[in-house]
Amino acid sequence: MDTSPSTETGKPEPRNKTISNPYIHRLQRRHFLLFDILPIAGMAAAVAFTWIRPFGVLEFTLLFTMWLLTGLGVTVGYHRLFTHRTFQAAPAVVAVLAVLGSMSGQGSVISWVALHRRHHEYSDREGDPHSPNLSGSGLRGAVRGLAHSHFLWMRRHEYPNIVHYAPDLIKDRRLVRVARLYNWWVALGLLLPAVAGGLISMSWTGAVSGLLWGGFARIFILEHIVWAINSFLHMFGTRPYESRENSHNGGVFALVTLGESWHNNHHAFPESPSFGLDWYRLDPGYWLIRGLAATGLAWDLKVPTAARIASKRIA
Repeated sequence: MDTSPSTETGKPEPRNKTISNPYIHRLQRRHFLLFDILPIAGMAAAVAFTWIRPFGVLEFTLLFTMWLLTGLGVTVGYHRLFTHRTFQAAPAVVAVLAVLGSMSGQGSVISWVALHRRHHEYSDREGDPHSPNLSGSGLRGAVRGLAHSHFLWMRRHEYPNIVHYAPDLIKDRRLVRVARLYNWWVALGLLLPAVAGGLISMSWTGAVSGLLWGGFARIFILEHIVWAINSFLHMFGTRPYESRENSHNGGVFALVTLGESWHNNHHAFPESPSFGLDWYRLDPGYWLIRGLAATGLAWDLKVPTAARIASKRIA
């Protein structure tokens, strides 16, 4: 059993895996409103602003660039490096990935890691923060489960104890500093496309359009891509490998998810930096890791052997 420091009796007491209190829940509601609800309004504003400035090359470039950078920050940084330690990286790479992941507006790096590690521990069982399979049977249960896992769970949930789930991260001073500045990184992720849009177009409409498309719309789109993996890919798709939970692959979405949609592969081999596992399965996140490794900026890639992969394949 996991234990915390000894009490006055000299006996260790059990360490709580989660924390649930009014203060935590207030923070969760605030984050939900600012970083989950507000981007919806931002997306709507971006569409409405096309009446003033049509969506063009500038808007697409800022949207795509910011989506790609922050998306790689989540899949390569938050997920594959910090949560699962599937490879090691140079300090500069660690810092850049942590900042880019923070700009996504999906939570600070330490909180995100703790939540995802708990998800793997209890995946599709009681204790999973966002399983779609625990809300009853039939169509009504499926709809309620999808709504919960895709979006609603973030309003209020038990907060994973970072001392239990992320002790390695809270010992890393660089990551702790990045985590403490989380709100500022999100703001920077909004400011950069606004400034770029204004300077490139030399107009206030370009600045506003950059803020809306490269900032709020980008956060909205990336969030729903990530949330769809938690929700739909725990109910639908293919299952080529044995895993104790209900994870599935959605290969048709491999590019737009930067490789995350090989979700059954990931749950079967969580230690692997490659989610596609085979070269012909598109996995942009792994392409970046391989590129970093080729330049000496990443190493110790824990790709499973062919024998281990074969041992878990469902006949």
